[in-house]
Amino acid sequence: MDRGTRSELIGRLAEATESVRTAHPLRVAIDGPPASGKTTLADELAAVLRAQDREVIRATVDDFLFPREQRYRRGQYSAEGCYFDAHDRAALCRVLLDPLGPGGDRRFQHAVYDKDTDTAHAQPAMTAPEGAVLLFDGVFLLRPELVDRWDLRIFVSVPLEQTVDRARSRDAAQRGSTADTAEIERSWRARYIPSQQLYFADARPADRADIVVYNDDLRWPGWEVRPH
Repeated sequence: MDRGTRSELIGRLAEATESVRTAHPLRVAIDGPPASGKTTLADELAAVLRAQDREVIRATVDDFLFPREQRYRRGQYSAEGCYFDAHDRAALCRVLLDPLGPGGDRRFQHAVYDKDTDTAHAQPAMTAPEGAVLLFDGVFLLRPELVDRWDLRIFVSVPLEQTVDRARSRDAAQRGSTADTAEIERSWRARYIPSQQLYFADARPADRADIVVYNDDLRWPGWEVRPH
C-alpha cells in the first residue's frame, strides 16, 4: 500500500482513469460505506479530469433510490431493507450504465428519483460523448448485479466505527444545534453498519475493486492497486 498527500492520491486515480481504454464512455464506480468520503473523492477527481479537458458525467446512487415507502417497507432500521430494498438497480442499468456501455447508444439519464418530492421521475435524456467519463459514487456498487457493468472499480475503505463519528460531525455541521445525534447513532448501529456487513459478506467489494483507497486519514490517505 502507498500513502501520500490528498493531491497525490487524486493524481494517481486520474492516471488510473486515463489508463483504461474502452470503445465507449468509461464507467467508474466509487464505492464505500456511508460517510467514507466517496462523494468528496468523486468531486475532487472530476475537477482534475475536467482540468485535463475530459468530459465528466457526475452521478450518485442517491438519485436511484426507491421512494421512501418502498425502501423502508421492512422498517426504518432494517439492515436487510437498506441492502435489498433501497436502490433501483434495474433502472440504474437501464438508463445509465447500459447506454454508456458496450453497444449502448450513449443516451443516458442522471436520475430516476426526486428526493425533494420522494417520487420517481423521468429526467430528460442526454447524449454522452464517446470519450466521456462517468464518475458514479454510492453504496453497494460492487454487488453481483452491478460489478460487471463498471470499467474501473474504486472502493473507499474506512473503519465502520469511524463512519459513525464522521456522520455525527457531518450532521452537526449541516444542522448545528438541531442535529439529532441519538438518531444518527441508532441509524448507523441498526441499519447502515449491519447493511455494510451484509454487503461485505455477500460481495467482498474490496476484493472486486481495481483500486482500494484507505480514507481513514483524509490528509494522508493510502491506496492499493489490486491485481485481477
